[in-house]
Amino acid sequence: MHTPNRRDEELLDELFRAYREACPTPEASANFMPQLWERIEARQRFSFFVRRMASGFVTAAVALTFAMAVYLYTPHTGSAFYSESYVEALASGHAADTAEEYVEPVRFDLSEPAGQL
Repeated sequence: MHTPNRRDEELLDELFRAYREACPTPEASANFMPQLWERIEARQRFSFFVRRMASGFVTAAVALTFAMAVYLYTPHTGSAFYSESYVEALASGHAADTAEEYVEPVRFDLSEPAGQL
C-alpha cells in the first residue's frame, strides 16, 4: 500500500486550489432556487417539444402508410392496363412470346480438338 508523502499532499492541495479557481462556488442568494428551476424547466420544455414533434411525425407516417395501403388495395376499374393479372397476361401472350422461338440450338463441332476451337 502506498503511503502519501509530503510531495503527494502538495500536489493534491495544488489540484484542489486550481479546481476552486476554475469552478467558483455559486452565491446562495434568494433567487438561487428559482433560477435553478427556470433552467431545469427550460430544458424540459425543449425535450417535451422534441418529443411532441417526433410523436407527430410518427402519427403522420402511420396515417400516410395506411392511406397508401388503402389506395393500393382498392381496385381501379378505369384503367385497361391493369384489367388482368400478371399470370393472365402471360397466359394470353402471342405466339411470338413462346419459349421455342427464343431458344437457339447450340451446336458443338466434336471433330476438332478442344484447344483448336
